[in-house]
Amino acid sequence: MTDRDPVYRRHRFPAEVIAHAVWFYFRFPLSLRMVEDLLAARGIIVSHQTVRLWAEKFGRTFANEIRRRSSGRLGDKWHLDEAVVSIRGKKHWLWRAVDQDGFVLEVLVQSRRNAKAAKRLMRKLLKGQGRSPRAMITDKLQSYGAAKREIMPGVEHRSHKGLNSRAENSHQPVRRRERIMKRFKSQRHLQRFVSIHDPIPTYFKSRATTSPPATSANCARRR
Repeated sequence: MTDRDPVYRRHRFPAEVIAHAVWFYFRFPLSLRMVEDLLAARGIIVSHQTVRLWAEKFGRTFANEIRRRSSGRLGDKWHLDEAVVSIRGKKHWLWRAVDQDGFVLEVLVQSRRNAKAAKRLMRKLLKGQGRSPRAMITDKLQSYGAAKREIMPGVEHRSHKGLNSRAENSHQPVRRRERIMKRFKSQRHLQRFVSIHDPIPTYFKSRATTSPPATSANCARRR
């Protein structure tokens, strides 16, 4: 990452400070005010409102870079699961797919828990991954079987709650963040958050690293 990158132009703080603040927020279950305090302990005085703006603007750059670097190296066994999320008193469903290593392949917020919603998730998965899995593992929800027969008829399907802990455990970081944020404001807010948030923790956990991901600009500079 470099200050010469045009995306950081006109920002008062160096690119490295911005990147680390965004990384703190998405990598760990921290509130915006907690990130503000961590930066202050390092002599960097920045408001939590500014951290929020940085997270919204630059978090997607992190997530897209992680997806790009992980492309072609993801597993061929997909674990699918859905979890209920309450938004303004109304139930929504967070549909999620991860590979056998726990890397998040797709997250989709929907208002229904039926075959139509399952089909939409599978279509997005196929479009995003560019291939079908070797096997698909789900819980006992019958909507998965109905959707799989239409969207991926040749794929092996294992329907067993005990086999799907990989996907179920993948919901936990969002659950922790939901408590910290005192629930999400809207379906759009949740979708935007998980599309940025989910790739970052799984990337760092799988590599046991303690620094933000390099951006394309930084990779180019290293070459």
